[in-house]
Amino acid sequence: MSKSVFFVTCPKGVEYLLADELSTFGLGLVRNAPAGAWVEGTLKAGYRACLWSRLANRVILHVDEVAATSADELYDGVVHLDWQQHIPVDGTFRVNFIGENEAIRNTQFGAQRVKDGIVDRFTSGGGKRPAVEAKNPDVTVSARLHRGRLALGIDISGHSLHQRGYRTEQGLAPLKENLAAALLMRAGWPEIVAAGGDFVDPMCGSGTLVIEAAMMALDIAPGRRQDRFGFEKWLGHQPEVWLALRQDAEKRAYEGKQRRIPKFLGFDEDSRVISTARNNAQRAGLEGLVEFQTQSIEELSLGDDRAETGLVLVNPPYGERLSDRKALAGLYESLGDAVKKAASGWRLGVFTGAPEFGKSIGLRSFKQYKLFNGKLPAQLLLFTIDEASVRTPREPAAPGEVLPRVANEERAAMLHNRLKKNMKTIGQWARKQQISCYRLYDADMPEYALAIDIYDGWVHVQEYVAPKSIDERSARERLAEALAVIPEALGIERERMVCKQRQRQTGVNQYEKQDVSGEFFQVQEHGCTLKVNLKDYLDTGLFLDHRPVRHWIQKNAQGKRFLNLFCYTGAATVHAVAGGASRSLSLDLSKTYVSWAQDNLALNRADPRKHKVEQTDCLAWLAARPTPDQVYDLIFMDPPTFSNSARMINVLDVQKDHAKLIRQAMTRLSSDGLMIFSNNFRRFKLDEALALEFEVEEVSASTLDKDFQRNARIHRCWHIRKNA
Repeated sequence: MSKSVFFVTCPKGVEYLLADELSTFGLGLVRNAPAGAWVEGTLKAGYRACLWSRLANRVILHVDEVAATSADELYDGVVHLDWQQHIPVDGTFRVNFIGENEAIRNTQFGAQRVKDGIVDRFTSGGGKRPAVEAKNPDVTVSARLHRGRLALGIDISGHSLHQRGYRTEQGLAPLKENLAAALLMRAGWPEIVAAGGDFVDPMCGSGTLVIEAAMMALDIAPGRRQDRFGFEKWLGHQPEVWLALRQDAEKRAYEGKQRRIPKFLGFDEDSRVISTARNNAQRAGLEGLVEFQTQSIEELSLGDDRAETGLVLVNPPYGERLSDRKALAGLYESLGDAVKKAASGWRLGVFTGAPEFGKSIGLRSFKQYKLFNGKLPAQLLLFTIDEASVRTPREPAAPGEVLPRVANEERAAMLHNRLKKNMKTIGQWARKQQISCYRLYDADMPEYALAIDIYDGWVHVQEYVAPKSIDERSARERLAEALAVIPEALGIERERMVCKQRQRQTGVNQYEKQDVSGEFFQVQEHGCTLKVNLKDYLDTGLFLDHRPVRHWIQKNAQGKRFLNLFCYTGAATVHAVAGGASRSLSLDLSKTYVSWAQDNLALNRADPRKHKVEQTDCLAWLAARPTPDQVYDLIFMDPPTFSNSARMINVLDVQKDHAKLIRQAMTRLSSDGLMIFSNNFRRFKLDEALALEFEVEEVSASTLDKDFQRNARIHRCWHIRKNA
């Protein structure tokens, strides 16, 4: 069976879970995308995704991609495609259009132009045309517009797959079924049930978490009870393949009920939603297999026959359903007391849009996942319910340690308000741009000389050295206030905040460890995966201000030979590889950062034979005569401001030495290549003589995203080419 490309959509924040799930169906990842994944596989694997995916919204069979910078260009691309092989001439179809640009400013107009192109393709030879049907068409055409390109496909799911068919009734603020499944997977339910565990939701509402947990444990296909899918009247449909999959799903559902059946318990203090939950379970075919009871959280009891292990997973109220958010602290405290008493040794998962109340549970969270409930940012907090995880009072401060404390309420309130304001502006911008790591605050207020960065749910605080006019006692007092205010204002646990003092680093000091935690974690940036460490080094492994530079490299690296000098952790190289660079060489003096860069490239599946990282003195490498193979089409050079490492042949002073470095690097540049030169020395001036030798264009303004525009001199950046 030949292979096809599919675009599978999912809730925001679930993309990587989805890619892993799709791989089990035989669909290989082509690339990740916001709220979805591009995959490749057989039509049978696509059918399997429609039937078995617990996470997907829609499965779209990719047909083609056409240029769409104007309405006419879009139409011309659509009308030349062979729609007769997809849509029956005597059938019906509709167009689902997503996206806009300057020429196509609303989805209705875009859908109309696609529809016109499809209809005209049928009638161009005087033939009949299919009818347009908005509600229940035979075939749904998907059209997704992004950056002047229109991806066209057939929606073989036909409807959002989160709709399993059992939930015709629902309680207040229900979770969508596929988000509930994602929470179960992130909470480790498949492993827990395999170990003989049971499941409990003590605030179950309409029962979605309980029902999804049961379907997962009993190997029941989420699409098993669907009457119709979008491929059934599509002309490429293979009925015999689909029938075999349906029969296999029935067999697995039967066999799943012959094995040990765990306890699936749902409790809620509202008897009306308990009635709804029971009806939903009956429609899901789980009558007699799941149990729902009216019970308050304070009364939680799992019985004397409870399993030794299990999962308590709950989606408590977080502000929208309670008039007073302050009441939430008591609710979360009651939840913590109840599970510590009734479910010792189990795991607790709390999905909340108010993670600041998580500490009221009285347990220390060992894992947090950033997700969305609709458009609302939320977190899944995971806890082990045991004595070792119980929060204990903080020990007295060590000598020199600054403990959170507010000395001036009015001054602290100003910082609190500024952080809240920045979260509404910069934070909202970052979410829309799919950016999880960004600068929230950069000494906006002179009283608090801090840089505050968000790293995917963690907060990295850097304290700038106070000027001599500020006495040490006042500086420590204001830092203590900031440390007290930041977690509350940003809604994070104090343990997820890391604070350092920023000062000039020279020589090997800039590479020295600040700590030995070894706590690395991965973040995403424009489809790339990068390792960061907030504790062990002065910097985190990712220069946030260079995000637009890296993205530019990614968009312009196709087929290019890329050189990254003073490469640090290789983030720019990762983006070049993601953009299609044919080969790359990354150089840095630090063994630590070379190893880090190699890890980053490996995380992104870069071929080590084509993309090499070497530990070397860049000054010595540049000073040497270039070899014939040392020719590059794209060079990125971002040297440190100053370095006098003992391992270097010479001292590096970027102001003094930059012209020589640029001239040496330009000998490695191809005739039509480009070098990007950048540095963050605040008083830097580019040698004017360089503009006489090369084409030099300063592009600093275009390399600053919204989160760094308050400090326009965070770095300077130039594009340098050889004269024609």
